[in-house]
Amino acid sequence: MPVGTLANVKTLTPAQLRDTKAQMILANTYHLHLQPGEAIVAGGGGLHKFMGWNGPMLTDSGGFQVFSLSEMRKISEDGVTFRSPHDGQIIHLTPERSIEIQNTLGADVIMAFDECPPYPATRQEVEAATERTYRWLKRCITAHQRNDQALFGIVQGGVHLDLRSHAAVVLSELDLPGYAIGGVSVGEPPELIAKIVHATAPLLPSHKPRYLMGVGTYREMAMAIASGVDLFDCVIPTRWARHGTAMVQGDRWNLKNAKFREDFTPLDETCPCYTCQNFTRAYLSHLVRSQEILAYTLLSIHNITELIHFTQKIREAILSDRFYTEFAHWLTPEVTDSNG
Repeated sequence: MPVGTLANVKTLTPAQLRDTKAQMILANTYHLHLQPGEAIVAGGGGLHKFMGWNGPMLTDSGGFQVFSLSEMRKISEDGVTFRSPHDGQIIHLTPERSIEIQNTLGADVIMAFDECPPYPATRQEVEAATERTYRWLKRCITAHQRNDQALFGIVQGGVHLDLRSHAAVVLSELDLPGYAIGGVSVGEPPELIAKIVHATAPLLPSHKPRYLMGVGTYREMAMAIASGVDLFDCVIPTRWARHGTAMVQGDRWNLKNAKFREDFTPLDETCPCYTCQNFTRAYLSHLVRSQEILAYTLLSIHNITELIHFTQKIREAILSDRFYTEFAHWLTPEVTDSNG
């Protein structure tokens, strides 16, 4: 799911986004509450009509963004109080308020308000956050008012597999429409993320969507799919694009490199995207070096298409029982260098 934090996937129109074959996109409750406000989105006909996207949408609860504010927020059992980075206003966000905002925004899938512990954190801190997440989830279920929106719960537990296991079991008992694995990709090494996902995903109901939050590289997605994950979101495709970086066959290419200045071939001859069908590496390198906005649009089109095309190939391989042979080279974690 490409990330459209403020009701837009950066630098792309909805038509360009549809051309990438994206089926579902994500927006963020916290950011839309601050600007323009959920009442304005509702006044514009709801999130889909407001931004001109007629496909499925998911809104994050805002929990991750609030907890990333660190020194700017205070957590209590009731919720989180923080100072708006926009205008300094004091805002109190509770599970009930998060659900109310998401009900008003009108996405198809909404997320429970959770406490996302940082990495590293003590076991005591992670255990407290995981237990609070469960209590808040039950409050979210009570507050949820719309039958046309699917409420997903979020499994927390940090790097502690026993906490993850317990959370997955108790959340599954609530019989929600879908489940997410949260609190990964917050600073842990890749091999630890893989270990958490491998242990947690199979514990969630296999007949319901399983969503890994904040992950979006070839290797991370392939390994998670092997564990049973269905949905992903990540800012990587558009963030890399805004830094002049292309994703090609899973690799990261910096188009400022001199070798691209006179390279008149497509980024990826196998890629069906508009960018690869019409422009060369040399042209894209020129745009990046010139800081032209078109560079970010063309690279975003390519990067999103590249990731979606990769998942389409995985789906076809699964249906043909070829997944473990064709994607074996992506199914081992990338070990980080402990010396940095």
